[in-house]
Amino acid sequence: MILSRIALDTAKRPTMLALYNPSMFHGAVEQAFALRTGRRLWRVDTLQGERYLLLLSENAPDCTGIVRQFGTGEVPEMCDYAPLLERIEQGSRWQFRLRANPTYSKSRAEGRGSVHAHTSPEHQMRWLQEQGAAHGFSVAEDTAYSTQMRWYTFTKKAGSRVRLLGVTYEGLLTVTDVQAFREALTNGIGRGKAYGMGLLTVMRSRGV
Repeated sequence: MILSRIALDTAKRPTMLALYNPSMFHGAVEQAFALRTGRRLWRVDTLQGERYLLLLSENAPDCTGIVRQFGTGEVPEMCDYAPLLERIEQGSRWQFRLRANPTYSKSRAEGRGSVHAHTSPEHQMRWLQEQGAAHGFSVAEDTAYSTQMRWYTFTKKAGSRVRLLGVTYEGLLTVTDVQAFREALTNGIGRGKAYGMGLLTVMRSRGV
């Protein structure tokens, strides 16, 4: 797995549009790979006031198109994800960031359920804890929090309308199942992965 970081130029009109319409970033990410198959996750991050596109993929991407459309012109940074995955240990603690689409299904009488977003902080935190139980980590309410909540409403190229909620979580987590946690890091969490949701990134907690 390769983690790439592309600096975004927010003064460019395409970048400004894509920040409200993540299907534009999705299209550019897909074009960065010769083969349309394979796992890839992405999200837009703000680090020290600058915007970046983070991209996790099985193979190294050709970021030429992304840089041309949305970038500052800087050469993208790329690193091998394997060393980090190998450092995951049972009980280890990590600082994390996750951009996710917290949802729940509501059943209907005819049998097919409908999907709804969790809009309250309490339900969003409960969703994160439930995802942790399913993906090999635990978070306590006093060590994790949401830093941003934003609705996205846009139209895909096919013409269908999309509305989804993005929530950014940050804090401290503890690994409870090494294999499940590694799969969460490489496969993502929750819905909306095509639109910049689901990428969980970690760094070793200070003092651990």
